[in-house]
Amino acid sequence: MTDKPTLLSGGNPQIAKGDGDAPVQAYVAAMPGWKLAVGQQLDALIVATVPGVQKAVKWNTPFYGVEPGRWFTAFHCFDRYVKLTFFRGQSLAPVPPVASKSGDTRYFHIHEGDEFPTAQLTAWFEQAAKLPGEKL
Repeated sequence: MTDKPTLLSGGNPQIAKGDGDAPVQAYVAAMPGWKLAVGQQLDALIVATVPGVQKAVKWNTPFYGVEPGRWFTAFHCFDRYVKLTFFRGQSLAPVPPVASKSGDTRYFHIHEGDEFPTAQLTAWFEQAAKLPGEKL
């Protein structure tokens, strides 16, 4: 019998750092309630949109990139939403709506009951994957 991961503030799963699909799938599987479906949709959409995408979990957050050690997007659970991060978000069209304190980064929030914006997210993932990734 395996223990379920601890849920941190906002219901964010505590998952050990690791590279590859396995830690990302562990994170997604541990997302609580309605956020589980959002995590599954985000992961599946990123994989379908960006062939050969690389994955990792760092700081209890799944990251996605094209270049080794460089990331174009990530997502994280909060109490009332899932925050999708675009590290070069200012370069996307249209620019994701939520500003960041760090220059180029922009966010998109998905709340319970929101319609999943597949077309817009696909466009952003396609664009973001072509930009230089963020080294973290």
